[in-house]
Amino acid sequence: MSNLLDTNPLVTTAWLAKHIEDKNLVIVDAYMANVVGKEPLVYEAFSCLPMARKLDIEADFCDHTSSQIHALPNEEQFTQAIQKLGINSDSMVVIYDSQGIYSAPRAWWTFKVMGFEDVYVLDGGLPQWLKEGRETASEYTTTSILGNAMAKAVKGLACDSDEVVSVINTNVAILDARGEMRFLGKAPEPREGVRSGHIPNSKNLPFSILLDDYTYQDEETLRAIFAERVPSVDTKIYFSCGSGITACILMLAAVSIGYKAVVLYDGSWADWGSNHALPIE
Repeated sequence: MSNLLDTNPLVTTAWLAKHIEDKNLVIVDAYMANVVGKEPLVYEAFSCLPMARKLDIEADFCDHTSSQIHALPNEEQFTQAIQKLGINSDSMVVIYDSQGIYSAPRAWWTFKVMGFEDVYVLDGGLPQWLKEGRETASEYTTTSILGNAMAKAVKGLACDSDEVVSVINTNVAILDARGEMRFLGKAPEPREGVRSGHIPNSKNLPFSILLDDYTYQDEETLRAIFAERVPSVDTKIYFSCGSGITACILMLAAVSIGYKAVVLYDGSWADWGSNHALPIE
């Protein structure tokens, strides 16, 4: 689908520790104040990776003019946010989060949608880094020097409900990252006015299944999980969740094992479930 997806998007803590002083490396903490769908990790004291720069996903990487809860940013907003982080066109960006694997995949996919190629996610994030006893910092790194990276949005990596409606009865796969009870409509939605259930013909893949403690499961396990739900590695997959955040956990796993025809339904269930004109199961 795109040469943006030709390299493995995951890096290990061992790799990052070895390369942490590389000249063009920028380490980004994909911060989210609200953790939904899992029990949040809470820390007694703040710490971050050495030289990490803070990216507030909800404040800086969501389009607040949109009716969607976590809409992708526009090109101008994205460019402004990453330039403030000092990111240049030749920077290599490694993203992590404080939950292990939670919000970092969303930030990674936002970079991809905006045409930035050299971006990766730290498998296991901060908790894995701490578990291994690696060096941390007590405050973020800031810079007053603006970067020169620019957004150039790539078509086809994200979609709206109209596109999902048009493919429901075709040979694509639609995967939903929410928990099983929400997918089955047996647990209430956390957002007011949103119906319970799921997109017709979609399959449930709770994001927690893909994780082993803080990191992703091994490749063999991930392949088996996806093979149960997706006919072939060449099948086009649409990814959904509650509001477009945890769907990206599935996307990152899929891309890491070779799936390339992947699309984020950005509005996800918050959008679909609140539109009574759309069918549900």
